[in-house]
Amino acid sequence: MIMRDLPFVQGYIHMATDGAHQGWHERNGGNLTYRLTPEDIKLAKPFFKYDKPWVDTTVVVKNLGNEFFLATGTGKFLKNIKYDPEGNICIAQLNEDGSKYRIVWGLVNGGAPTSEFPSHLMNHSVKFDATGGKHHVIYHAHTPAVIAMTNVLEPDDVKWTRALWSSMTECPVVFPGGVGVLPWMVCGGREIAIATSELMKEYDVAIWSFHGTFVSGENFDLTYGLMHCVEKAADIYMRTMAAGGFKQTMQTQNFIDIAALFGLTLPEKFLKD
Repeated sequence: MIMRDLPFVQGYIHMATDGAHQGWHERNGGNLTYRLTPEDIKLAKPFFKYDKPWVDTTVVVKNLGNEFFLATGTGKFLKNIKYDPEGNICIAQLNEDGSKYRIVWGLVNGGAPTSEFPSHLMNHSVKFDATGGKHHVIYHAHTPAVIAMTNVLEPDDVKWTRALWSSMTECPVVFPGGVGVLPWMVCGGREIAIATSELMKEYDVAIWSFHGTFVSGENFDLTYGLMHCVEKAADIYMRTMAAGGFKQTMQTQNFIDIAALFGLTLPEKFLKD
């Protein structure tokens, strides 16, 4: 067996490929990181090499010290991962205090983890604490309907959550906590990393205005499904607005009924008419 055949690497490749097929990853757009489980590390360790230098992460994530992350490479195309995993992705190990990383596998032709690595690490850190370590995946995609929607709806968490929930019945079930929305910020820097991590303390979905969507989840299927649901709802919203706007839509009581049926707790701020 080689590294690319390990189950978690295959899951990563499938998710990246599915996102590319959706049209969410033009050129080198978007990125994906996965925090390895102890079982993953045991399987992957025979392939690790510890000859690369430690690099400053630009953020400090002490609760993730010594953790390993599978990540896309900066400037790499997600559509190419399935053809050449070793050249397009890497596994990075954090040092003990979570301030530096070193590449222990992958990017055989050189390179570094995605430029959004600081944002990913900060959000992994927040979700690690918020979920008791259950969340392992952070995914960023250039979802076109969501980006279009940021051009017509102001960056307000309540307005966005209600708009998405009202567009498709499944939405309150898939993301009962709602979504958070950021105004436009320069990507790849410390400021957007901090702002996104603040949203992720409350939400599993963060919308980046004029840029795309950032989501967190337990595994590849659930995280991809969350991204897909948000983007599909945004597409329905934009189609409805293009057709003349909502003539009828779901009401607050409908959301309450859904929550009762599925045993969900919906935040009160999203249940006000």
